[in-house]
Order: sequence, then structure tokens, then C-alpha cells
Amino acid sequence: RARRCYGFDEIALVPGDKTINPNEVDVSFKINDKKFAIPILAAAMDGVVDVKFAVSMHKLGGIAVLNLDGIQTRYENADEVLEKIAKASPQEATQLTQTVYTSPIKEKLVAKRIKEIKRYGGNAIVSCIPAHAEKFARIAVSSGADMFVVQSTVTSIKHIAKEYKSLDLFKFCKSVEIPVILGNCVTYETTLELMSTGAKGLLIGIGPGAACTTRGVLGIGVPQVTATVDAAAARDYYFKRTGKYITIITDGGMNRGGDICKAFASGADAVMIGSSFARAKEAPGRGYHWG
Repeated sequence: RARRCYGFDEIALVPGDKTINPNEVDVSFKINDKKFAIPILAAAMDGVVDVKFAVSMHKLGGIAVLNLDGIQTRYENADEVLEKIAKASPQEATQLTQTVYTSPIKEKLVAKRIKEIKRYGGNAIVSCIPAHAEKFARIAVSSGADMFVVQSTVTSIKHIAKEYKSLDLFKFCKSVEIPVILGNCVTYETTLELMSTGAKGLLIGIGPGAACTTRGVLGIGVPQVTATVDAAAARDYYFKRTGKYITIITDGGMNRGGDICKAFASGADAVMIGSSFARAKEAPGRGYHWG
């Protein structure tokens, strides 16, 4: 069976029959009971979010997610490493990147980065892969983190593996004392299933980001407009059935302001952006060769 799906470049928004003063529009959103003024999350990418960026994003009313699997938790002086990568040629940057990630993650730095964000007055929202989730979540909670994101390329409640023990999402979401966000998924059925785990938010999108190769390598993904519409429909059905509202976050594939508008019109509560922030001079990647 084939189904026609739509990406951001394939649609436009029809204007309504009323206009409104932009200054009088409330664009805030909630994850669980926590309210944010700006419905934008900076992606958990090493070239996008560090402690300073997370604090600055918080002060502007948005969210920046710190990657606990990356450079920030492998090196005491992460700025020095990022500066080398930022100033390197594309070929040199690739070689450097392959080298720097061979250094092991240090648990003391996981705790340190979270405490630094909190000390400077920011919300500490952190992310890791499922394999590290249980260990890092304990450290994150004890260090004062506000939210925890478990993110993999494709997420489902049914993970088949004989080689290792997979993360029990139901048990995890129930045991962690702070709100959990799960990602990523793109279909109505999987979105509905993931909502039943107790997650407070879901990341929607597989392979649309500028730095993602999933669609090219594996051919997996759903265009973001259709993925968002389906996920929003699942959210609304789940809310009617249970009274619990789970935040839908469209993750990736937005290169212009209009794409963000289309994501909201498709039903997103918030959006997650990576490459656009990576181009900013305030980002840890300094805007060089990232995204």
C-alpha cells in the first residue's frame, strides 16, 4: 500500500478570515505542568547546545537540550575541543570528530554540566540514547535536572534484541522523578503507544534534519507535515480517552520561519531545531562547518 504524504515544501497555509496583532498572540506551551514562553527547543547536538547556550535559551523563554553522550561529558574543557573542530577544514573536522568521540563519557561531567546550567539560572533539560538512560537519569535527577530526553533514531515500545537488554520505557518513565520526553517516531500507531508509557512529550521526525542521514542510508522516514498531523491526531485521541495531554514536538526539517509555522498548523505544540541554531555565533560550534 502506498499513501501520499507531505513535507513542508509541498504545502502552503491558507490565511484565515481574521487578522491579529502579533504582539497579542500567546505562543507559550507546556510540557507536563511546566510552561515555556517560546515553543522552540534547541536540539541535543554538540554544535548547538552547551551550558552557556542552554542558559541563554532559557532566558529567552525557550528550551535547549544538552547532549549527555557528546563532547560536553567527555572533556573537561569542551570549548577547546569545539574550537578546534570549528576552525578546521571540512576534511580535518571529520577526522577530528572521529577522534574526539573515542574518549569515554565521564559520569562526573554529566553531573557537572547539569549543575552548571542550574547554577547560572537555566532549566537543565538533558538527552541521551536508550542504552545510557537508566544510569544517566539517576545522575541527572540527583544533580537537579528538570527534564530527561531519551532519544534514538527510531523509537517504539517493542524493541527486539537477544544480544542485550533493551530499555523498558514503561518502567523507566514511571521510575524517573522528572518529566520524560521520548523520541523519535512518525506514525499514529507508534505515537499512541508511546503516550501510554507515561512520557510527557514526544519528538516527531525520522531523518528530516540537515545532519541526519537516516533517509539516505536506510530509506526510512515520513515527510514532516504528515508525520506531525498523524502524531497530533494520536495526541488528541489520547487526550479525549484519558484526559492526559502529551506534548507533540516536531523535530527537524525546518529551515525557514515558514516551516515552523507549517509545523504548528499541522498540530505541533513545539518544534525542535538544530542546524539553524548551529549557524549562530553563540552556539558552541561558532557557526563553522556545523549543520
